[in-house]
Amino acid sequence: MIHHPPAGARDLLPLEVAQKAWINDRLQAVFQRWGYQRIVTSTLEGLDTLVAGGAIHPQTVLQLQGADGRLGLRPELTASIARAAVTRLPETDFPQRLCYRANIFRQPPQGYPGKQMEFYQAGVELLYVGGVGADAEILLLMADCLRTLGLENWQLILGDAGLTRTLLERLPENLQPQVKDCVANLDWVRLENLDYPDADSRALALQLFDLRGAPADIFEQLEGLAPEETANLQALLSLLADNLGAELILDLSWIQPFDYYTGIVFQAARGNQVFGQGGRYDQLLGLYHPRRLPLPGIGFSLNIEQLHGALLDAPQLPQAAPVNDYLVIPENPKALGAALRYAQALRQKDPELRVELALQETDAQTWRDYARNQGVKQLIWVEGSENVRGEILETDKPLPKDQPEEG
Repeated sequence: MIHHPPAGARDLLPLEVAQKAWINDRLQAVFQRWGYQRIVTSTLEGLDTLVAGGAIHPQTVLQLQGADGRLGLRPELTASIARAAVTRLPETDFPQRLCYRANIFRQPPQGYPGKQMEFYQAGVELLYVGGVGADAEILLLMADCLRTLGLENWQLILGDAGLTRTLLERLPENLQPQVKDCVANLDWVRLENLDYPDADSRALALQLFDLRGAPADIFEQLEGLAPEETANLQALLSLLADNLGAELILDLSWIQPFDYYTGIVFQAARGNQVFGQGGRYDQLLGLYHPRRLPLPGIGFSLNIEQLHGALLDAPQLPQAAPVNDYLVIPENPKALGAALRYAQALRQKDPELRVELALQETDAQTWRDYARNQGVKQLIWVEGSENVRGEILETDKPLPKDQPEEG
C-alpha cells in the first residue's frame, strides 16, 4: 500500500521549503522595516469567529466538532487577528501594526474533489486607523514587498467596495442581489436579461459590469453617477502617484468573495496570477469587541505559492536546498565520541555552520562520493581527540583558523 497525503493536501520537500522560506524571510524583513510586529493566532477557531458575522460562508471552512462546539481551520487570517487584537491586546488610540506568516485552509467547492485545501500566506493588518493615509501605506507596503522580491510587470487592481455598494443601492432593492451576483461571476448574458423596471436601471447595471480601466477613464464615467463619492479615491491615487512602481487599474465592478470589506479592495496580479489581495474593513473588529465598538482596519495577504511559481526561474531565488559545511567522520568505532564532540564544538563556535556527523561505517571513498553528491564542502576525519584532519572537496574554503578545542 502506498500512502499519500489526503486529497487537497501536499508535502513540501527541502528545496521548495528553502525557496519559500527565502520569500517569507524577505517579506517579514520588509514588514518589520515598516514597523509591523509579528502575531501568531490559533489555527483552530470557533466557527462563529471564522464566518466573520456572515461575511464568510461556512461552506468554505473546514469544520471540526470540538468539546465546546463547532470549530474550524482558519480560511484566512484577518478574522482571527481582528479577534485577537480586540480581545487580547491593550486598547489604544494609536495604530496597531501586525504582520504574520501562516497556513490557511479552505474547503474546496462542491464538484472539485482534490482541489488544494492548504495554502501559505504572509501579510499585514493595520488596525485602529482609517483615512487615505493608512490606505496609501498599505498599498505602498505591498508594492515594496513585491519590489524586494524582484517581481516585475505586475499590476495593482484597485476597487472600492463602499463605492460599488453605493452604486448598487441605486437599483431597485429586489434587483440588487441579482445584479451583484451577475457582476461577481462575470455573467453578462444573465445580467442583460434580468427583469428591469426601466431603461435607466438596466443601463446602470450594465455600466457597473464595465467599470474597469485606466483611472482617468473611470472617473470620467463616474462624473454622472457618483461625483462626490470619488473624492477619497482620487485623493488616494494622488498619494500613490510616482511611488507605486506598477500599472494601476481601477475596477469598480470587482466584488470580493469575502463580504466584510467597506472601503478600498485591491489585488496585485500579473495575467491570471494573483500575488496578493486585501482591503479595508471598518466593521469587522466591532464584531469581536466586548463593547461592539466600531474600529477601522485594513490589510493584505500575499500568496506564497503564486509568488514562488512566478520566481522559480529568477536568479535571486535559491536553486538548491542549503548544503552542509562539514561532514565529521569517525575513522573507527572508538572515535565516535571524539567525532561527536568535535562536531558539537564546531556548531558552538559558529552557529551559522551546518555540521553533519557520519553515523555509519563505510569506506573513505564512499564518504567522499556521498559528500560530493550532497554538496558538502569539507570533510573532517577524526581518529581520536588528538588526531583530526580536514579534507577540502572542490572548494577553496579553508578550515577554521582556530580549531575548536576538545572538552
